[in-house]
Amino acid sequence: MKIKPIYYIPFLLLLVYSCSNTKYLPEGEMLYTGAEVKIEDSLMSKSDKKALKSEMQELLRPKPNRTILGWRFKLSMYNFAGEPKKEKGFQYWLRNKVGEPPVTFSQVDMDYNADVLQNRAENRGYFKSRTSADSTSSNRKAKAIYTVKPGKQYTIRNVIWPDSLGTRLDSAVTRTKRRTRLKQGSPYDLDKIKDERNRIDERLKEKGYFFFNPDYLIIRVDSTVGDHQVDLRIRLKDDVPERAKKVYTINNIFIYPNYSLSAASDTLSTPTENDSVTRYKDYTIIDKEHNFRPIIYDRTLYFHKGDIYNRKDHNLSLNRLVNLGTFRFVKNQFKISDSLDTALDTYYFLTPLPKKSIQMELSAKTNSANYNGSELTVNWSNRNTFKAAELLSISAFGGLEVQMAGQNKGYNVYRIGSDVSLTWPRFITPIKVETPSAYVPRTKVAIGYEYQNRQKLYSLNSFKTSFGYLWKEDITKEHELKVFDAIFVSPSHVTEEYRNRIKDDQSGSLQRAIDKQLIFGPTYSYTYTNTMRQFKKNTIYYKGSLDLAGNITGLVTGANIKKGDTISVFGVPFSQYAKTEHDFRFYHKFSKNSQLATRATIGFGYPYGNSSELPYIRQFFVGGTNSIRAFRARSIGPGTYRDTTVTANSFLPDQSGDIKMEINAEYRMKLYSVVHGAIFVDAGNIWLWNKKDGMEGAEISKDFYKEFAVGTGIGLRLDLSFLILRLDGAFPLRKPWLPDGDRWVLDDIDVGSKYWRKENFVLNLAIGYPF
Repeated sequence: MKIKPIYYIPFLLLLVYSCSNTKYLPEGEMLYTGAEVKIEDSLMSKSDKKALKSEMQELLRPKPNRTILGWRFKLSMYNFAGEPKKEKGFQYWLRNKVGEPPVTFSQVDMDYNADVLQNRAENRGYFKSRTSADSTSSNRKAKAIYTVKPGKQYTIRNVIWPDSLGTRLDSAVTRTKRRTRLKQGSPYDLDKIKDERNRIDERLKEKGYFFFNPDYLIIRVDSTVGDHQVDLRIRLKDDVPERAKKVYTINNIFIYPNYSLSAASDTLSTPTENDSVTRYKDYTIIDKEHNFRPIIYDRTLYFHKGDIYNRKDHNLSLNRLVNLGTFRFVKNQFKISDSLDTALDTYYFLTPLPKKSIQMELSAKTNSANYNGSELTVNWSNRNTFKAAELLSISAFGGLEVQMAGQNKGYNVYRIGSDVSLTWPRFITPIKVETPSAYVPRTKVAIGYEYQNRQKLYSLNSFKTSFGYLWKEDITKEHELKVFDAIFVSPSHVTEEYRNRIKDDQSGSLQRAIDKQLIFGPTYSYTYTNTMRQFKKNTIYYKGSLDLAGNITGLVTGANIKKGDTISVFGVPFSQYAKTEHDFRFYHKFSKNSQLATRATIGFGYPYGNSSELPYIRQFFVGGTNSIRAFRARSIGPGTYRDTTVTANSFLPDQSGDIKMEINAEYRMKLYSVVHGAIFVDAGNIWLWNKKDGMEGAEISKDFYKEFAVGTGIGLRLDLSFLILRLDGAFPLRKPWLPDGDRWVLDDIDVGSKYWRKENFVLNLAIGYPF
């Protein structure tokens, strides 16, 4: 890489300045640079030592000033700003918002930290451990060192449960032992003992013990029973309240669907006939306005009169009520029945959202093809269309994209359209389908139209409609099945200029963009993610989809394009293909403020029967702001193909393929406040299944991995929580269309060259993370 020496100057200045942080310290103070925990125990395995050390390291306080590649950036900014004269302005902002004050060694209580580590070691079963604290200092910098000598860890010899022949509650506690987390021979761990108390409480709640509490359990530890072993005795405390020993059933169920928080009352009472009471099955509904049909509660509530109280059904009912999307607040209370002391009257207080709403959204967009524009969307919705939480949504949108620079300047894009959808909070099927999930299943029908005008080129009319189902197994797993998904695309106003350019297009992409397309058939997608679990160090995201278009129709009609037997519907040959795509993402957290994000995407589309290739709108593309960022959107491939007829004034066709492979890696770190940075590498390409005249090297081969495009770059992001603004700058490392052996272009990189930057450097401005 060719980088002029002048570009090193800012980095050298910052490095020199960062070394002077200690000169701003008060007299007699030293800069605290952190702490080290040493585990001295020859009996522990390396993995156990590493885990214990990492756990203890997190407990130490205070934390030293944060570093970025060894540089205390925030501390440097604090010192650089100096003491502000007033509590506002740039100097105050730089010192107190961007910067942070020095963490000095005098702030460290080493004895307290040593006690914390000693306590944690004992909680992990190292009962005879010893902890000491020391420090080292040099050049007005100090570091704390804590040495822990754990000794041999105690293990569990026996777990003794209450007598199953004792009280009813004793017996219920003992019956929970099958899934105990306290295993014979496993290490003693105080956290696991606490978890076990909570687990027993959860199990008892599922058996009707509504008033039980984990504090009513005690687990005694006997460490005198053997060589580094303990016995754990689980028993009930002597002062357990009588009501905590009883199993409760559900009695009356009262529902207030128009509950007002402003008029809230804590008094739970039986409604009278003056309250406009409606009785439906096991439910007593107090709804003066009759805004909701009673069937809505039968589909969401799991409790019925006479059922034994169950915490799982309790939570499922609340979650499903919230998930309906009709109520702003959902509140649930229980009261011991006046008629039976082992029965609970159940009260549901539901505060509805406004039935109708209108929302307006204005968005800005840009891409690597130099298109900039905006789009306005207006959406009107009715959350309770037929009084059973049905959602009717009607939206209209219009947008404009203007090509401000680069090739084909002035070929603007105009879009206008509308979508209508109706969603029912249940499965609408010929047979009844039960879903024991916290999430309400949905049936959705949608219809839409879009008119797109590419100025000076052509216009497209797109019609789409679908009918299908959406459901979630739990918070991590989601399904979407469209039993019928159809789209019809028809061109209009194709200009002579565009037709002339089609004649020069070797790939055929320009022609495919204006071909009439009719696609119909089922689609299915499955999504799994645990990225919402912020406490996990490693999280994943996976989405797989399957698209089967025209398969049954093609089978029935015997369509075969290879034999010339093409079948048309409404004068348009229908598309027949099978397509699948898989997107896998892995996130590894190094710390609270840094992580590695990776993505691997693979897709295959196979046309057959009535089609010789995938319809244009179902083909694969790579390149752009959320793909391989060092290349213009949709400009890579297929394979090693490159349209040699393209010049500086040519119209650039979008390159598409039947097969897609892409991998991405991005290291993300927090720089300061809401400003985040990233370093990334992207690679991938697309291919055709079959060889095509005029497109040499476009088909897939056994050497496909040698045809990957590779790019790298750096990015800045403003993470405002509700909005993430992203700016990525990237350049290519490997160009697949070059001759084999010359595809790596590392030697050509010349950051100081204006010509190189114009030809290779790509800026991507976007909203949200790329993956």
